[in-house]
Amino acid sequence: MSSTTPRKESFEDFYSEVKEIEKRDSVLTPKQQIERLLRPGSTYFNLNPFEVLQVDPEASLDEIKKKYRRLSILVHPDKNIDDSERAQQAFEIINRAWKTLESEDTRKKCLDIYQEAKERTDHMIEQKRKKQRKENRMAEGIPEDDPDKYKHSIYVMTMKLFADMERKRQHLETRDMEERKRKREAEIEQEEQMSFEKEWAKNFEESRQNRVDSWKTFQSGGSKEKKKKKIMGFKPPKPKPESR
Repeated sequence: MSSTTPRKESFEDFYSEVKEIEKRDSVLTPKQQIERLLRPGSTYFNLNPFEVLQVDPEASLDEIKKKYRRLSILVHPDKNIDDSERAQQAFEIINRAWKTLESEDTRKKCLDIYQEAKERTDHMIEQKRKKQRKENRMAEGIPEDDPDKYKHSIYVMTMKLFADMERKRQHLETRDMEERKRKREAEIEQEEQMSFEKEWAKNFEESRQNRVDSWKTFQSGGSKEKKKKKIMGFKPPKPKPESR
């Protein structure tokens, strides 16, 4: 009886493990992977390269590389001719995730985010327990006492931090773009003002001689008119008739 029970438990463990493998592999079908990577909200989900490649943040680079190769084959456009356009998008998402984790610097930044998420989750859990202690409800426990729920809490916090980081990046990019736009508009305005002043000075210089000549002509014309008036205005006296 005692020998049967361990054998039964061993079989059940084996069967559960097989079912888990089947469940995992069922997700790793081309169609499901494409759907996963392009689902609503995927823009933010795909910020997390660990999530994209479905690897544990603490996995080795070799493990990550194996997963990347497997996924890239599954979603490759040549393997999904009936949905090649979406497959190409999914393929590019996987490539970006791999390039992020392949680089030691960017992988470290991602790991730092994961570590911060873990620390924040632990702090949140500690606050919950502190509250329970005050209320004498320690026996109730908290949801995160379950390892799966604890892991999920870290996952949610990790996604939040990646999303926050992306929003900050977009904000800085928008602000930088607006600043560059303002500077360019100021430069254009200054260039236009300089061009106007240069054109005005050029026109002024070109017209200076004309103004001088016009003034001389005017002055000359005025003198002749005065002389003309003097000549025309002079009337010699009429001769007196002879007296006899």
